[in-house]
Amino acid sequence: MATLHFHQTTTLTPEQYVAGLTDFGPGRSELFGNSADEYLKVHSRDGSHADVTEGSGGIWERLHYDWSDPNRVVLKTTDSNLWGGASGHTYTFTRRPDGKTDIDAVVVREGKNLKGRALGLVLGTVGKSVLEKAFVKSVKAIEARNGAASGAGA
Repeated sequence: MATLHFHQTTTLTPEQYVAGLTDFGPGRSELFGNSADEYLKVHSRDGSHADVTEGSGGIWERLHYDWSDPNRVVLKTTDSNLWGGASGHTYTFTRRPDGKTDIDAVVVREGKNLKGRALGLVLGTVGKSVLEKAFVKSVKAIEARNGAASGAGA
């Protein structure tokens, strides 16, 4: 099982990042490169929860999104062709006195089959930088959509 930690400081408010994270419309891949439109399916959504299937490149997962806590968003993997167990994503937001926001992301990848276990091992070692770049890119894309300038890096 791979547990990856990422950090980014941004001029976005937590609400702005959550709005981007929970925008399941067409063009989602412009904000999140690992969420191709052809994989995207919203099964249900209400004010602070969603059940969504997304993925790309032959890897998909169904996630339960919970953004009921204004300082945290939890994505729990409920089904996937590779991931199971404790897999998911957690985003924690800390508002800073200078008006910026610290975003701490934790990604857990627990393979449920041989391919998932192998990819989890790769992600936990040499592949971490790929996911970190994707996270930074998503923050910058949401900043650009909101007309915000980037803060200090990861």
